[in-house]
Amino acid sequence: MSHRRQHKEVPIVEAHEAASLIPDGAVVSVSSSSGLACPDALLEAIGDSFRGTGRPSGLTSIHPIAAGDMFGIKGIDHIALDGLLTSVIAGSYPSGPSSMTPPAIRTMIDENRIQAWNLPSGVIFQMHAAGTARQPGVLTKVGIGTFVDPRIQGGALNEATPTDLVGVLTVDGEEWLNYPPLRPDVALIRGTTADSHGNITTEHEGSPLGILEQAFAARSNGGIVIAQVKRIAKAGSLPAQNVQVPGAIVDAVVVVPDQMQATETLYDPALSGEIVAPDGMFEPLPFGLEKVLARRAALELKPGWIVNLGFGVCAGIPRIFLEENKDGLVTWLTEQGAVGGIPLTGSAFGCARNPAAVIASPDQFKFLQSAGFDAACLSFIQVDQHCNVNVSLLPGKSHVSAGIGGFADITSAASKIVFAGTFTAGKSSIEAGCGQLRIEANGPISKIVPEVDQISFSGSRALQRGQNVIFVTERCVLELRAEGLVVTEIAPGADLVRDITDLVEFPLHIAENLRPMDSALFKDAPLGPNFGSIQ
Repeated sequence: MSHRRQHKEVPIVEAHEAASLIPDGAVVSVSSSSGLACPDALLEAIGDSFRGTGRPSGLTSIHPIAAGDMFGIKGIDHIALDGLLTSVIAGSYPSGPSSMTPPAIRTMIDENRIQAWNLPSGVIFQMHAAGTARQPGVLTKVGIGTFVDPRIQGGALNEATPTDLVGVLTVDGEEWLNYPPLRPDVALIRGTTADSHGNITTEHEGSPLGILEQAFAARSNGGIVIAQVKRIAKAGSLPAQNVQVPGAIVDAVVVVPDQMQATETLYDPALSGEIVAPDGMFEPLPFGLEKVLARRAALELKPGWIVNLGFGVCAGIPRIFLEENKDGLVTWLTEQGAVGGIPLTGSAFGCARNPAAVIASPDQFKFLQSAGFDAACLSFIQVDQHCNVNVSLLPGKSHVSAGIGGFADITSAASKIVFAGTFTAGKSSIEAGCGQLRIEANGPISKIVPEVDQISFSGSRALQRGQNVIFVTERCVLELRAEGLVVTEIAPGADLVRDITDLVEFPLHIAENLRPMDSALFKDAPLGPNFGSIQ
């Protein structure tokens, strides 16, 4: 495979043959975002090969966003075997329903059987680019003051993992995090079509993600590129402008006709921008607390804005706009590369139906890190008295939750951030209806805590940068201010002391002009004229 060709046939091999091309001790970079664009058959073949032959062994795997979803696409869990995998760097890790056995990779991490780092997704793509260009690393503000900072945790997920992978440098009096370059020996990528010369297109994918960056990084390091695709085409039949990875740097192709387009999605041409689905394809959000949260978060947005959406509650905000007949007033972004359209909710998050454009994820991250967009709407797991936010670690669970993913990239410089989530977690008895909130029993897990379990977002740095940060819950709205967390709005039906301040183990500040949340948020009807500045 060391011989490079131009205009020659690229080998089309079975998955087990591709696995045999991977040397022991290799650094392997894998494309995918959960189930989106995951070369699952290749990963499965690597695991099967190791079980049968003991090879390849001693691998380091790199997953810029996440590999596997545990909803049918196992991804990294195929290779989460002692002796096969020795270390991993990932933006996030697979998760599944709470009733499932934890993913094998999480168990390996918890038991210190593997070295594991969780780093920002956009930065991991840039680490590939630095390795390609022979640069010494990536200098960035992304991650300063979070658990990725080596002065806090260094992104290390267990005791077996060194905390000095990421460094700190001072340049012209400013502190920067220094992430090392990545130079993989193998890139496992996925596309839709390969021609017989190995040119790869992604016309059925929800996003190309960063397959070109990963392929370049492997190629420049003298490594190999293996592509999983749905089909083979005749050489010269693919439009040159559609080729995402040129065949000159592809060493082998594996054909998997039934590969999933995304998590729990076999194929929907509206996700890849091939057709425009009718409006009737979009179900409105059912009325309940999540809809209340999405509505209130939506009120923070303005016409003409470009808004990044994160996984969870905020992914439902575009459906609020649809219901209010305001679709098209805001352009939505997801880190995977979709621009416009309606981002999917739930397990298939990352794709958008009817996108206006789908760009490569590394390019999307450059834009997000630049703060060229207007607002980010994101979920949270915990918020503390310092206004730090945890989105990366579930309290009392594994060392690894979903991970930080693109969260740190998105929040590093965003001028406005809207966090949305319930005030407590766990089984509760809280209902919205008839214009007010009824709280009979709170969830047993507090989300407003003295200290977060892991710092994914630094409140002190947000204050230094002058970021506008608010927290939307079902019972109140809070704001990040110099004095700390300030309650600025309260839900009709909620009691300030009983339902808010008495549930928090540190003093909350109360705004002098504390006002009620709009009662229309708590009614099972469109907001209509109450839809704030979105007119």
